[in-house]
Amino acid sequence: MHGDVRILHMAYKSIKNWPEEERPRERLLKLGVESLSNAQLLAIILRIGGGGKSAIDLAMEMLDSFKNLKDMDSASIKEFTALKGMGVAKASQVKAAFELGRRLFREPDKKGPVFSSSMDVYSYYHPVVKDMKKEVLFCAMLDAKNRIFRDCRISEGTLTNSFIHPREAFSNAIRESAAAVIFIHNHPSGDPTPSREDISITERLIHTGEIIGIKVLDHVIIGNSKHISIMDGGYIKQNQNAKSKSVSD
Repeated sequence: MHGDVRILHMAYKSIKNWPEEERPRERLLKLGVESLSNAQLLAIILRIGGGGKSAIDLAMEMLDSFKNLKDMDSASIKEFTALKGMGVAKASQVKAAFELGRRLFREPDKKGPVFSSSMDVYSYYHPVVKDMKKEVLFCAMLDAKNRIFRDCRISEGTLTNSFIHPREAFSNAIRESAAAVIFIHNHPSGDPTPSREDISITERLIHTGEIIGIKVLDHVIIGNSKHISIMDGGYIKQNQNAKSKSVSD
């Protein structure tokens, strides 16, 4: 990869003059960060060149000088600035990027509680939704042990079939490789009794989950100091309920 970058650089001195598909930032946006070489990633961090060199020039010189990323990580600001075109600002950017990576590695994998019943779901989400004036639909993403590891807000406003698209409802769960999901929403009126629309949406979400391989364990509606589980309440047809493992009280 470095050789390809070197050849391109010889033909186009400034990155702005490179073919768009070869510019590091554009390549990242189009193909993802994994497609970039170390030199290209460093060039994005540096943003601009200096001392008559492009950002790629500086990145490649850094890699040549420090041999590997570990040595670069342990280098001092003084060692960075010894390279022509590397000022204190650029050196600080690189050091900050390495430190963020270190902190990410050390950061614990924070997961929430195991949801073994709809009451568990209610206890977790009631403090979140109790003061909301609009209906808000959440998707709780669970691992294989029914432990919540992330959630996301899917929509805000009165729930309707036309408003809740399964693609949006499951997009985060697919991206996060969730084993199962639970949908949660509030009824600002205080009465958690599900509407026909609530039931219809739940059936649609269950069907979508079966197709994509993500179990819909429940849809819990939260009111004032009480809740209703659509699964436990028998609102879903028996054949569908049997296909989806519900969170029972």
